[in-house]
Amino acid sequence: MCNAGGKLSEAVAQGNAADRLTVLEFCLAGAGELGRALQSTLEAAANLDVIREELLEGGARSDATHLAGLVAKVRPHVVLLCLPSGTLDGVEAFFEAIRLDRRELAVVVVLENSSPAHLQRLLDLGATDFCLAPLRLEELLSRIVRWSGSTVAGAGLDCELREELGLRRLLGESPVFVHAIRQIPKLARCDASVFILGETGTGKEMCARAIHHLGSRAEHPFIPVNCGAIPAELVENELFGHAAGAFTGASSAVAGLIQDAEGGTLFLDEIDSLPLPTQVKFLRFLQDQEYRPLGARKSCQANLRIIAASNTDLEAMVRAGRFRADLFYRLSILPLKLPPLRERQEDIPLLARHFVVKHAQAFSLPVKELSQPAMERLMAYGWPGNVRELENIVTRAMLLSEQPRITGQDICLPDPVVERGEMTFKALKAQAVAAFETGCIRRLLALNNGNISRAARAAGKNRRAFWQLMRKHHIVAEPAGWASGRQARSSDRL
Repeated sequence: MCNAGGKLSEAVAQGNAADRLTVLEFCLAGAGELGRALQSTLEAAANLDVIREELLEGGARSDATHLAGLVAKVRPHVVLLCLPSGTLDGVEAFFEAIRLDRRELAVVVVLENSSPAHLQRLLDLGATDFCLAPLRLEELLSRIVRWSGSTVAGAGLDCELREELGLRRLLGESPVFVHAIRQIPKLARCDASVFILGETGTGKEMCARAIHHLGSRAEHPFIPVNCGAIPAELVENELFGHAAGAFTGASSAVAGLIQDAEGGTLFLDEIDSLPLPTQVKFLRFLQDQEYRPLGARKSCQANLRIIAASNTDLEAMVRAGRFRADLFYRLSILPLKLPPLRERQEDIPLLARHFVVKHAQAFSLPVKELSQPAMERLMAYGWPGNVRELENIVTRAMLLSEQPRITGQDICLPDPVVERGEMTFKALKAQAVAAFETGCIRRLLALNNGNISRAARAAGKNRRAFWQLMRKHHIVAEPAGWASGRQARSSDRL
């Protein structure tokens, strides 16, 4: 939808000629300058009836009946709440009063650039969406139109179906995982940029899809892009597209990914891979929602949501000068951090069984159970590749196992790779201790013909403690065959 601006205003006028949209605007004390900017911005919009109400300090608490009565009398399509920077004074009472009569009423909060914690608190209180300064008419109108006929997330059958679509693939019961996933419906309610931080394989794209499906853009495209997979010299062409004749071989115009995602969500994974020159242009796009394809003379207007993700600490990259601070703050209005699998070990059995069932159905194979030794191996591993690595390991074991059950021998785990400078003293010490214990246990078992009791006495340990060490290192004693060298074996030799 290339244009020079103003098309959304025309669409509002054409689509609502019979029914004008009523906006009830509240301005809290202390937001005077921002409130005046909001008022002047809305005055330029056609087919909007704006009713403005100023709230004095503590007015929401002292006159909740008046606020509820005003909502009942005006019956607005949308409520705008203009807040001063950094304050939540009276906001909780405001939301309670507003929702006394109409719980489904959308409340769009207008405020200066704010901290993620501040925005998250507003979402918890009941905010539907945000519009951040500097204010632009197009941005305000898009939110007013979007929420004028909608209900608050969580009400109605349609929302329940979309929640099932968005969240059903996110499995886990550990507190740290549940805490992260519970934020998704709140993040989906508004259109602000979301930044997802998580290690490789933690499910960043799945969470981005869930946010998209739960939001108001669910009927429009979800376009995932791996920025790290695009050569640096082609990034701008991929994002913004190009006009005919823009460069040698460009015989026709080609739309970019931004245009492909029109109306929906553009998910930028590995956003840290964007070259610095592209970061400048992309920041401009985020600020104005306008971009210019390569070789084009006119700018294009975009209407989409941006969700970015990275497995790298962007704040550290900002400090190192490898990522623009202003772009980082623009992208991370609403942050979401996903825990690695090693911090949610109690979810491993649930996930492993899920993958067994999933791939048994995919390959038309019988569902196999995971034996206790197999599960113990899975629980003892560190999972640097997180859930994606777990799925690959379990799928391989299920396909290659020749037994009705998946045994510890079927779980093929990679040997730990130690790279110089990447392990702490504590980790290196633990690795050395594990190697010593494994070698010592194998030698004692070999000397005692696989007899655990005699090997334990030789080590100066009771039998139970020695057996627990064997279990820890996945060592199985074999009383037969020692003469041929099969003195002991470890289930991680696969």
